[in-house]
Amino acid sequence: MANVAKKVSWSGRDRDDDEDGRAGETTPLLNGTGPGAAGSGRQLTPSPFLRIGQLSNVDLNEDIRELETEVPRQRPNEIPHNEKLLSLKYESLDYDNSENQLFLEEERRINHAAFRTVEIKRWVICAMIGILTGLVACFIDIVVENLAGLKYRVVKDNIDKFTAKGGLSFSLLLWATLNASVVMVGSLIVAFIEPVAAGSGIPQIKCYLNGVKIPHVVRLKTLVIKVCGVILSVVGGLAVGKEGPMIHSGSVIAAGISQGRSTSLKRDFKIFEYFRRDTEKRDFVSAGAAAGVSAAFGAPVGGVLFSLEEGASFWNQFLTWRIFFASMISTFTLNSVLSVYHGNAWDLSSPGLINFGRFDSEKMGYTIQEIPIFIFMGVVGGILGALFNALNYWLTMFRIRYIHRPCLQVVEAMLVAAVTATVGFVMIYCSRDCQPIQGSSVAYPLQLFCADGEYNSMATAFFNTPEKSVVNLFHDPPGSYNPMTLGMFTLMYFFLACWTYGLTVSAGVFIPSLLIGAAWGRLFGISLSYLTKGSIWADPGKYALMGAAAQLGGIVRMTLSLTVIMMEATGNVTYGFPIMLVLMTAKIVGDYFVEGLYDMHIQLQSVPFLHWEAPVTSHSLTAREVMSTPVTCLRRIERVGTVVDILSDTSSNHNGFPVVESNPDTTQVAGLRGLILRSQLIVLLKHKVFVERANLSLVQRRLKLKDFRDAYPRFPPIQSIHVSQDERECMIDLSEFMNPSPYTVPQEASLPRVFKLFRALGLRHLVVVDNRNEVVGMVTRKDLARYRLGKEGLEELSLAQT
Repeated sequence: MANVAKKVSWSGRDRDDDEDGRAGETTPLLNGTGPGAAGSGRQLTPSPFLRIGQLSNVDLNEDIRELETEVPRQRPNEIPHNEKLLSLKYESLDYDNSENQLFLEEERRINHAAFRTVEIKRWVICAMIGILTGLVACFIDIVVENLAGLKYRVVKDNIDKFTAKGGLSFSLLLWATLNASVVMVGSLIVAFIEPVAAGSGIPQIKCYLNGVKIPHVVRLKTLVIKVCGVILSVVGGLAVGKEGPMIHSGSVIAAGISQGRSTSLKRDFKIFEYFRRDTEKRDFVSAGAAAGVSAAFGAPVGGVLFSLEEGASFWNQFLTWRIFFASMISTFTLNSVLSVYHGNAWDLSSPGLINFGRFDSEKMGYTIQEIPIFIFMGVVGGILGALFNALNYWLTMFRIRYIHRPCLQVVEAMLVAAVTATVGFVMIYCSRDCQPIQGSSVAYPLQLFCADGEYNSMATAFFNTPEKSVVNLFHDPPGSYNPMTLGMFTLMYFFLACWTYGLTVSAGVFIPSLLIGAAWGRLFGISLSYLTKGSIWADPGKYALMGAAAQLGGIVRMTLSLTVIMMEATGNVTYGFPIMLVLMTAKIVGDYFVEGLYDMHIQLQSVPFLHWEAPVTSHSLTAREVMSTPVTCLRRIERVGTVVDILSDTSSNHNGFPVVESNPDTTQVAGLRGLILRSQLIVLLKHKVFVERANLSLVQRRLKLKDFRDAYPRFPPIQSIHVSQDERECMIDLSEFMNPSPYTVPQEASLPRVFKLFRALGLRHLVVVDNRNEVVGMVTRKDLARYRLGKEGLEELSLAQT
């Protein structure tokens, strides 16, 4: 990876341009979408195509450099991977509406009452998103509670039985076998049916809301596998939580409901057809992500802020209210159903999947002297979070290179499940931390070698679901844990959670992070109480909360949304300031070392993710240097055969084509007239919207926006559309279907200016023109994402078809 200043052959900075702005050879970048589209400068046959653009000189040493960087012959058991790559396999979403004649005519026909109806439908969809997300969360919670309870009771009875007469090795074998069997099923369905359901799903949803099309990310099949997978992962005893995947689940629900149909089930309910485009779908997915957070933590405001901070590429006041409404409905649905399930129908005491319990401000207040202590805990959380992310980074690199086959991924998941059970059993077996059982809230107390009326304290943390362990660490009275118990648990669970995140199972990292932080935070509080002779402000539960916030903030690097989530989950505003202080410190310290966990995994997948701002040192670059060129353009009235050939060419998988005014019988090119998308051209060819060359005055077959919405989102491939030889000679008029006002920039515009325009407007294509309004290049997502700030300054990532 060379510094940008040394790598002139990519963008042609040191070229000598002629008067027309055209130079000799082609640049390796071409429209940013495929080996021919963004990785080679191979010219197509010039006669039918218009190839317009400013070309760049290639360095004379380019051939030598290509030989030096050539990928070695791949061995079957290893995939070479470089984290400084940008993948060409990810396409962008069309968040910018195409304001063609059809769109404008439809919008003009809609009167005020119809607009009100559309707005009411938006609120109805948000309510449905909230209800269904809440019901899915209830289903996950109830099934996990029953299956995990059954497993723990079986293992507990077995341990109690063999403690008296010996043979505990059989209990260990039973526990490890149960864990590995359950996790095997969960990993099988993810690895072989829907791999995108692996992990928490938060990085994938962040990418989707950023404008990147991740295949299968919001399909019904993904939701089913996600829900079943997370149930099996938690029941299988892995160091995971069920809260993180709720964000992905809510997003899939939102994407499905807002379209009024299921392409997986091939069912169209003929409702909500107006919302069948990427722009509307994005807003509802934002609401689904917020509803997922709300259902997980009982934090509707935190859900809205999460969607704003971590996801949405677009935001306005109306969207805020709709998302908040979906979050409130989600929490209320979950609360109502779980309250009925637990037998107290009118109580409404279960606002989220995990409730941290109420912290009493009078008993657990904080003073000004504790502020430096909280800051110190934030520093510790940032360092431990950075260590967690760094270890997980190298582990993920190892997995990408060596454990890429589904069967190996399943075996690894089973191994981790068995090791987790074994570590837990050995830690409980070796622990002599016995506590009286009176008044204890332990769900499955293990006596093991403790005296009658006592239980093993280590089992409180290991022999339980992670959610209950977190609450126990927050609220168990002082003296419930030996410092050695907490120290050993923190150490072992840290490495288990790090090993677990990235497995091919559906799992979240929120709860394991909270559990690690709660354990070392409680240990920190116990140490303080020893030092201060039992002072009232050294309560271990309070420090367990701060440690949990510090550890989670150090790993995921969220600030605003996580502060509100923690406040809402604890039901205490008093701790708002210290939690915010801890999270800010953890983020600052963690960012000094490595990126946040989600951003790191997005980068490892080579996704062209656009952050909020361009790299700070990129003002020296201009649109002319970053754009893809040459550009394939279409004439306003084009021959059908030319369109088919362009779309069929596998070496140039372009998705947007500038439309220029030109006489078909001459080569003289006029200025830019519009932009048309590949998906629109495919629909036109499918419906045969063209006329014979001799009858250009005839009116073409009228299409409506409904025809384009019916084909959305899975437009047919060009190979499935048959065009006869006679039809190839017909002409197609693009005037009615192209976007006549695409966004353009002059070629002298700076990279930060181009970036801000592209990112703020959610663009997919940005046309670069010269002073005569002629097309000289095209800026796509990959052209911007390949520039980032590295340790040695501005870096330019390599492009790869991975």
